[in-house]
Amino acid sequence: MLRIITDFDGPIMDVSERYYQVYRFCLSQISRPDQIIQQLPKAEFWRLKRAQVPERQIGQMSGLDHMQASEFARLRRQTVHTRPYLKYDTPVAGATETLEQIQALGIDLLVMTMRRTSELEEAFSRCDLGRFFAPDRRYCLSEDYVKTTDVGDKPLLMQRAIAELSPAESWMVGDTEADIAAAKTHGLKVVSVLSGIRDRMQLSQHQPDWVAADLGEAVDIILQHANCSVYLNAGNC
Repeated sequence: MLRIITDFDGPIMDVSERYYQVYRFCLSQISRPDQIIQQLPKAEFWRLKRAQVPERQIGQMSGLDHMQASEFARLRRQTVHTRPYLKYDTPVAGATETLEQIQALGIDLLVMTMRRTSELEEAFSRCDLGRFFAPDRRYCLSEDYVKTTDVGDKPLLMQRAIAELSPAESWMVGDTEADIAAAKTHGLKVVSVLSGIRDRMQLSQHQPDWVAADLGEAVDIILQHANCSVYLNAGNC
């Protein structure tokens, strides 16, 4: 059996607009009425985010002073995953079609995300994505889970999945170092995608097995290199 475990934000959902709207909100809340602020264009803001430029630095580049920038970073962390802003997330171009392709091929498909259950269900319902993932193929955080770091928490989520699922040739698709860590900790091949919150340089530092433009290209890579790929058409994978 061939199994694809995919992160949600990045490979499937485009979160750039949510992050940009939160950036704008935080600037408006932290800046003084008489202060000259240089709001970054979305493309520049997202380039900085993908390059992992610190939040405080982004705040200062936008015209905030040192103390304001620290408060800006704190407010952003508090706000970015709140329900009012999740509505800005939309599927990555081509992601839905790729999920349909995976489903048609009979590949075992899992989603593994640092979203909490309610956050995942909101996107599933609003964007009609729940149809691709059976309830026992959804690995996310409970509402009361106390987060540490994604790099620390995601391998634990992978550990749980491996313990619960039947053996299979499993591949990970993700857009951050946490996905790479989760895969490598448990001996899975990992394809990193550039449709999410890390650029190629940041991803390459963590040595994924492949880097792809998006989920569609990642699936192509998996089908080319999976040990059982030649059996897909016969339904024996």
